Amino acid sequence: MKNICGLFFAGLIIAVIYSCSSDSNSATTDALADPMKNRGIGPVSSVSTGTLDHTLAATGKSIFESKCTACHKIEVKHVGPALNGVTERRTPEWIMNMILNPTEMTQKDPIAKDLLATYMAPMANQNLTQDEARAVLEFFRSNDNN
Repeated sequence: MKNICGLFFAGLIIAVIYSCSSDSNSATTDALADPMKNRGIGPVSSVSTGTLDHTLAATGKSIFESKCTACHKIEVKHVGPALNGVTERRTPEWIMNMILNPTEMTQKDPIAKDLLATYMAPMANQNLTQDEARAVLEFFRSNDNN
C-alpha cells in the first residue's frame, strides 16, 4: 500500500510540474507560431508607422550602413540573418526592441533566442537611440516596399 501511495504522490507532483511548465512553454510556442503578435522585450511597446517617411528612411539607411553592415546584409545571410522582408516577418516593436535591447531579447524572447541558436553570434548593442532605431525601421520598411 505504501508503494501505491508513493507512486500516486510522485505522479501528482510530476503532473503539477508539467502543468506549470506548459504555461510558460505555451507563450514561447505562441510567439514562434505567430511572430507578428510578438512585440519583443524592451522600451518600445507601440510604434505608429503610417505612411512611409522617405527622409527618415534615408537617415535609417545611413545608420544601417555605418552600424549594422558588419553583421547584416539585406539580401543574404551573413553573420546575422538577411534583413530583406524583415517587416513582413516581425512587428515594428519587435524590430526596434531587438535593435535597442539585443542582450535581453536574446536571453528572454523566444524568436531572438532561436535566432541566436541558429546564427551562434549575439547581436551587438550599437547603443542607438529610439529615434535612430525608428529611422532604421523606416529604412527596412522602404526596402520591403520596393
